[in-house]
Amino acid sequence: MSRRRDPVERAANDARDLHDVSTWEPRSGVDRLACAVYDGIRHGVRTIVVLSALFVTLALFAQPAVLVAREPAVAVFFALSIVPALALAAYIWYADITTRQPLGVLVATFVLAVLFATFAAIANSVGGAYLRAIPLVGTVLFFYLIVGPIEEGVKLLAVRVFAYRSDSFRAVIDGAVFGAVAGLGFAAIENAIYISGYVTAVAPEAGVYTAATGIASVRALVGPGHVIYSAIAGFYLGLARFNPGFAGPLVVKGLLVAAFVHASYNTTVQFMPGLIVEVFAVSYGAALVAFVVVYNLAIGYYLYRKIARYRRTYRAVDAGRTVAAPEPELTEFDPSTRQPAADGAEPPE
Repeated sequence: MSRRRDPVERAANDARDLHDVSTWEPRSGVDRLACAVYDGIRHGVRTIVVLSALFVTLALFAQPAVLVAREPAVAVFFALSIVPALALAAYIWYADITTRQPLGVLVATFVLAVLFATFAAIANSVGGAYLRAIPLVGTVLFFYLIVGPIEEGVKLLAVRVFAYRSDSFRAVIDGAVFGAVAGLGFAAIENAIYISGYVTAVAPEAGVYTAATGIASVRALVGPGHVIYSAIAGFYLGLARFNPGFAGPLVVKGLLVAAFVHASYNTTVQFMPGLIVEVFAVSYGAALVAFVVVYNLAIGYYLYRKIARYRRTYRAVDAGRTVAAPEPELTEFDPSTRQPAADGAEPPE
């Protein structure tokens, strides 16, 4: 989209110098200093956020690292616990009919999700201490006001910080792919923390491998949910990238949907397996597996329909054509170097 223009700029001819009147670009030493300071603040804040997340992540990884150093085979359970989530993320990546994202950007998104998950861990600890103390509704409020929004927010942040800004984000569906990868990263660190904590607490009575097998199986069920929820939010982030006039509401919608289904899972899993046991007289483990699988299939179908519709539409209107890299939207801080499309043509979608 072309940038907004002041009335003076619209009315003046091209020969008139409008610098510091209605247009601006860095010319003087002060101008260049202002640009340098702004760039330093922008990149500095991002660097501080990433370094802070790295510091907290290293602290959280202390227990898993100690456990693996003592029992190296436990690392296998860490890896196995994310296999279902990895398979689902791979399917979403494969379902992207447009272009394949570079491995480096996918890895960066995964790593950022691992780092930013620590922010969610801190928020959950602090928020849970207050909300869960409220009688009757405290836990439900905790899931809907803290866990769902914060966890989905940090996963989307992992996409927004790097992948969203890269040239490899070329289509709406790419948002679902990067969101799925962020969900995979979040599941990886969450599983490692849960498994190590459980094994450390239970191993003296049950044995390391028995404890690890049980908790890794449970965590393997949870991982796909993280991928599905953040892929939904990522899809709406993709829509936001290509609809800048409604970018804010689209991002909010994606987060609201993802946070709601995430919190609803956390709430219903507290009582639904027990209810299934009462009705069908099955073991609690079987009831838990059945509920988690059915819930993830239901929400996954919502995501699948969006991806499938995109694929059908792409084949119908743009089959076989390479997706062009989108131009980034200008902001009030960007130099006005872009020219409007010739002959009123729309920029490539």
